[in-house]
Amino acid sequence: MRTPHQLSAIILAGAVLAPTVGQAAVSTPMGQVHAEVRIYDRAHKDRHVWDDREDRAYRRYLEEHHRKYVGIQRLSRTRQNEYWNWRHQHPD
Repeated sequence: MRTPHQLSAIILAGAVLAPTVGQAAVSTPMGQVHAEVRIYDRAHKDRHVWDDREDRAYRRYLEEHHRKYVGIQRLSRTRQNEYWNWRHQHPD
C-alpha cells in the first residue's frame, strides 16, 4: 500500500511530465503501429511532432550554436524555448 506522500509524488510527477511530452499510437497504411512523440512548445502554444525531420533540425541548431547533443526533453525550459524560437524562424 502506498503512503499519501508516495501518491502525491506520483501525481506531481505525472502533472509535470504530461504537458511537455506525449505519445500517440499511429497506424501506417501497411497496418504497422509506431509511437509518435509530440512535444509542447509553451512559448508558441503549439505542439511539434518529434520525427527524423525535427531531429535533423535540432542537430543543425546544436551545431550552429556549438552545443553538444542532449535530448530536448532533458534541456531546461529556457533552453527548450531557445530552440523553439530558433525553429520557428527556420522552417523546413
